[in-house]
Amino acid sequence: MTEAAELPPAPEQARDVFGDRFSDAVRYAELLAEAGVQRGLIGPREVPRLWERHLLNCAVLSEVVPEGVTVCDVGSGAGLPGIPLALVREDLKITLLEPLLRRTTFLTEVVELLGLDHVTVVRGRAEEVMGKLTPVHVVTARAVAPLDRLATWGIPLLRPYGEMLALKGDTAEEELKSAATALSKLGAVETSILHVGEGVVDPLSTVVRVEVGESPGGVRFAAKRAKAARTGRTRRRR
Repeated sequence: MTEAAELPPAPEQARDVFGDRFSDAVRYAELLAEAGVQRGLIGPREVPRLWERHLLNCAVLSEVVPEGVTVCDVGSGAGLPGIPLALVREDLKITLLEPLLRRTTFLTEVVELLGLDHVTVVRGRAEEVMGKLTPVHVVTARAVAPLDRLATWGIPLLRPYGEMLALKGDTAEEELKSAATALSKLGAVETSILHVGEGVVDPLSTVVRVEVGESPGGVRFAAKRAKAARTGRTRRRR
């Protein structure tokens, strides 16, 4: 049996980034290194680089999230980037959306343990909750799927003039180019690649921003949303 990797001490940058929530960030890192590994939510080889590659890499996403908005973290998994974002931004209302029970169980435990009152855990797939969840200002995602597929799930959850922020790696520019047609059909009006985390992470975190117009998801999803809304009203009247 392979011996579990040891979680390294938090780097100094983490104190600056997480501020008053630093101790909660440490506890979250410990949970990922222990229960997260035991339950197969994160690979044991990731433990030595949990701070730099995961917690801080996700927390710096806060640099490009507007103040006081609603956020849906699609395919939240073990809570990345949703939990680090919640720790540094208590002004946000965040929904962690995840289809697998073992992951939502873990997320619920983390949210309760850390007292993240501004975070809600929802079990389901993005395509299943459309029309059931209130449309959000921002959709976030990390390591969920290629951009064109991710956009199909995430963009329809946005309110008009919202944006999707996807943490990506070296393939960001290539993915954005290949997804251009799909994004346009989904109602995207502007795209850009941002680099965040100056002085915190090296290399910088790469974020693909997709901004939508008045019809997130395009005509096809507008019809789906309208149908889901009508179904919801019918059920409430019964």
